[in-house]
Amino acid sequence: MQDLLWFLPAWPPAFGEPAVFGALLLAGLLGGEIVNRLLALPRITGYVLAGIACGPMALGWVQGPLLNEARVFVDLALGLIMFELGARLDFAWLARNRWLSVAAVGESLGAFFAIYLALLYAGFAPLLAGCAAAVGTATSPAVVMLVTQELRASGQITERMLLFTAVNCAVAFVVLTLLLPLVHLEYKADWRSALLHPLYVLFGAALLGFAACQLMLWLAKWLGKREDRQFVLQVGMIVLVVGLARAADVTVGVSLLAFGVFARNRDFSHALLPLRFGYAGQLLFVVLFVLTGASLDFGFLAQAAGVAAAFIVARFLGKAAAILAFGRLSGLRAGGAGLLSVSMLPMSGLAVVMVWDTAALFPAFGTELAAVVLSAVAILELVGPLATQFALRRAGEAGVEAPA
Repeated sequence: MQDLLWFLPAWPPAFGEPAVFGALLLAGLLGGEIVNRLLALPRITGYVLAGIACGPMALGWVQGPLLNEARVFVDLALGLIMFELGARLDFAWLARNRWLSVAAVGESLGAFFAIYLALLYAGFAPLLAGCAAAVGTATSPAVVMLVTQELRASGQITERMLLFTAVNCAVAFVVLTLLLPLVHLEYKADWRSALLHPLYVLFGAALLGFAACQLMLWLAKWLGKREDRQFVLQVGMIVLVVGLARAADVTVGVSLLAFGVFARNRDFSHALLPLRFGYAGQLLFVVLFVLTGASLDFGFLAQAAGVAAAFIVARFLGKAAAILAFGRLSGLRAGGAGLLSVSMLPMSGLAVVMVWDTAALFPAFGTELAAVVLSAVAILELVGPLATQFALRRAGEAGVEAPA
């Protein structure tokens, strides 16, 4: 009988990676819709919960090898997000309102020093505290942008939230890169490698973003203002930059952020159309948050719950202190500083990627860094979207939610 039915697959069947990946997407989609329709929560929360359920902490559908191979999808999702975020960083706006620039930089530095001092007080080594503080400086661009789109939010709080997120992501990358020489020396690397590697990572990524911008602007002029053609152009350029950044071993996030910033501020002839990435972007959002949820290790949280709480409180107070100090001077309306501070609480996928990248260079140091940062991410992955949704709704800037 077995010889007769030789063509049937073995039982139980061995599901390949495409089937598992498709199941993850469907689980994320259904999880997002369920929490949004039944509990009025952001869909991101459902995506993350679906990822946690499918990850090693629960069903075990997603294990280390699949997470490693899916890194390209995470990079593509973050690349699209960082490009769109960088395109919101308008230097002309910052030049017209100098106090806005001060508030944006102050918010970033306030978070950094608050986390750094809290971790020093908790007994962590200065270098580890500094790297963890650099990662913690960044607000999650994916969370704030997806919640903004889902609520169709617009207004003073929303625009400043997105602007400050772009600035603090740039500050986080720069500070972490500047700390890399000390990590090199900590692990007995040659001083020339310690100096040249961070410079290569930072300036190589910026140069790649600039070159990609120049090429895209030239092609946009040649193609003309056709939305369909420019959509393909921008998506193609983002994918190309992600691939080149990975091949050149420079930071994908910095490359795409620089790409977006240059595209916004060097398009003097207005050749580019302000496109939104629609369904393609939504697909990558689901992928990003499901995989981020699947990669969370709550074992870190069990070991470092106190440190995670101190990290989160210090981070919020550092951001809030700077926003309260400079908000009114920059034209922020009365009562807006507190809501803006709450809206910037999220920290998720970008922090995970920064920890992964550091761990790839320095495995032992990366493990220590992950224990500090990922315990806080495990909490803010779930709490952060709720905070942003609450702040935008309370500010009266949320419009009609996007149709399901």
